[in-house]
Amino acid sequence: MSSNSPLLWFRNDLRTNDNPALHYFYQQLDPKQKANAIYFISEKQWRNHDWATIKIDFIKRHLKALAAELAIKNITLHIVEVDDFEAQVSYLKEYCVNNQVTDVYANSELEYNEQQRDKQCLEVDIPLTLFESDVIVPKGKIVTQTGHMYKVFTPFKRAWVKYVRDNGYQYLGAPWTNQHQLNEKSLLEQVSGDALAVSIDNSSEKWPLVYEVTEKVLPLFYKLKVKNYKNVRDIPSVKGTSGISPYLAIGALSPVYVLKTLLDKFPDILISSDSDEFTWLNEIIWREFYRHLLFDQPRLSKSYCFNDKYQGVKWHYDEKLFTAWCEGRTGYPLVDAAMRQLNETGWMHNRLRMVVASFLTKHLLIDWRLGEKYFMQHLIDGDLASNNGGWQWASSTGCDAQPYFRIFNPITQSERFDPKGTFIRKYIPELSKLPDKQIHFPHKYIKENRLSVYWPAIVEHKQARLDALAFYK
Repeated sequence: MSSNSPLLWFRNDLRTNDNPALHYFYQQLDPKQKANAIYFISEKQWRNHDWATIKIDFIKRHLKALAAELAIKNITLHIVEVDDFEAQVSYLKEYCVNNQVTDVYANSELEYNEQQRDKQCLEVDIPLTLFESDVIVPKGKIVTQTGHMYKVFTPFKRAWVKYVRDNGYQYLGAPWTNQHQLNEKSLLEQVSGDALAVSIDNSSEKWPLVYEVTEKVLPLFYKLKVKNYKNVRDIPSVKGTSGISPYLAIGALSPVYVLKTLLDKFPDILISSDSDEFTWLNEIIWREFYRHLLFDQPRLSKSYCFNDKYQGVKWHYDEKLFTAWCEGRTGYPLVDAAMRQLNETGWMHNRLRMVVASFLTKHLLIDWRLGEKYFMQHLIDGDLASNNGGWQWASSTGCDAQPYFRIFNPITQSERFDPKGTFIRKYIPELSKLPDKQIHFPHKYIKENRLSVYWPAIVEHKQARLDALAFYK
């Protein structure tokens, strides 16, 4: 490798569209000049952070796409394998010295270890300049009148909407005008190497590359689904959500791009917060809330409860109960079908994430951190801020969390959101022949009809609820 130009360091921003670091980097280049970019594959570090194999596979597929697209513009993406963040710093320092690199441009990463790595880069004189690319409203801009981060979502949302209406947002688009149409087959032919070998057992191939999402999936969602999102978003058997969370999680899709395209389609959405379309935007604002919160409270990266009074809680732990939850053998069909969906596909419907998290922390009284870890180890859209925020919300230990006495009943949740058992039957075919009314908690029916198709419930709901109330008090 050689370099007579600035170096671009890709991280959790695997895109060319609306990428602040790339945009600035490209402005510094002579169009005819060869340029270099770098990406570190650090699987040991990723495993320490509990990244799922399917997420790593997803990253590698998008790396191939990114490398091919950059090559068209005379930018070589060097994909380097090193163990961890410390090795990234060492490699980068040596590379900058050997190639007389005067500037390294990158987009900042929110998490604590990543922040410490960047601090270390500056301490060893790596000429690192950072940009922000993971939120719509810059972190630290949405604060109360006393200058503090909001601790309740709804006032944060109001302030967020007001900020965007008053100040707008910065959408950079692509740094070059002629975007190239790329497909995955051509990318595989252009970019290869052992570091980018895809997973066989945990393949992400059912998820298209981001180019297809921006060209087909998102426009179709805006056209056909977003108006009905409010009515169907909680129905796990219906594909009513956008499915963009994995792309946001690895930075293949910009949240600013999502807002821009939504406003292009629904220009009045920021002044009609009671509209059906705003219900979907609300989910984007929740993502912003959790990222702003992690920025304000870095200790959340270290498994601290947001609510300090829960920090010393002596959670119960029963290995058999935890294993039953992980494997989808709790005896509550909706919980078990949801866990099977996670284990089989690397994804789980959002309503079900709340249900299974409530079950682990309220019915089994098992530490939310174990559930948070298990989700990260399996989710294609695993993201520390959102995952931590969701788990602390469900366990009542977090910021603007559900109150401790709100305990989801997995039976009534099933009856309400999967009334005909369509989702349950998909992931638990053993119950496929049961009547609709009995499928939500089939044990009495199974016993009366002498069937042996389902495992017993590991806890009894009414007693578990009473135990949880006493425990949290």
